[in-house]
Amino acid sequence: MFAITSLLNPRNAMRINRIVKGLETQFGLDDVQDTPDPHLTYLLTGTRRLNDLKAVLRDVAATTPPFSAYTTGLGVFPGDNPVIYIPVLRSNDLNLLHQRVLDVTAPMCRAGSYYSPDRWLPHLSLALHDTTPDLLGPVLRHLNQETYNLRLNVNNLALLRKKGDLFVREEVFELTGKP
Repeated sequence: MFAITSLLNPRNAMRINRIVKGLETQFGLDDVQDTPDPHLTYLLTGTRRLNDLKAVLRDVAATTPPFSAYTTGLGVFPGDNPVIYIPVLRSNDLNLLHQRVLDVTAPMCRAGSYYSPDRWLPHLSLALHDTTPDLLGPVLRHLNQETYNLRLNVNNLALLRKKGDLFVREEVFELTGKP
């Protein structure tokens, strides 16, 4: 299993990790830390053509200029284990990169319906898997003490590989295209 993502710059990653560590300290929520690098996910998929996947991602990165994306507010994906996240606002640049990733990976990867352009909700996960509906109110009350308006510098495509319970860096491709 692989995740095609963009890793956050060090300053934003530190802020997200501080929030996540606070949720661990206050509420014991630490499953989101199975992916140590805060990131924005474009696609979660399996493939047997890893070298081909890396080649097409390298090409996309080489022809895509870095751009800014923005976050605001908090969100929840409901369920038995609600996911708490910071929404990333969709923009033309973000939509184009997502679509390019889907297009070039389609011959070798199958995208789940959550990643289709009309359903994809870009976000930064703060808590998942170990949450409960009973914890949702207290956690949101705690998180509501801050604002979550971030400017993200989208300057890479990162391929993360599932290794046991973790997603670890396989390879990072810097966005080097010209505007």
